[in-house]
Amino acid sequence: MSEAVGEIELEDNVLVIRRIHVRLKLKVDESQRETVNRVYGLFADRCPIYRSLKAAIQITTELVFEPLAHSA
Repeated sequence: MSEAVGEIELEDNVLVIRRIHVRLKLKVDESQRETVNRVYGLFADRCPIYRSLKAAIQITTELVFEPLAHSA
């Protein structure tokens, strides 16, 4: 799951998106965290949306690990 928050400013009486922060929430097993961290470090430069917008809008991301539900 992910959540995105945009920060908007007024420029010449027009609302303009200046910053976007994306929080990626992942449920993964402990054994997969190293792989997830490695991919997380690479994904932005491989994302067409990020690459299209990064010159105009400050984009930051955050990776949050959530616990897996264990069945009894």
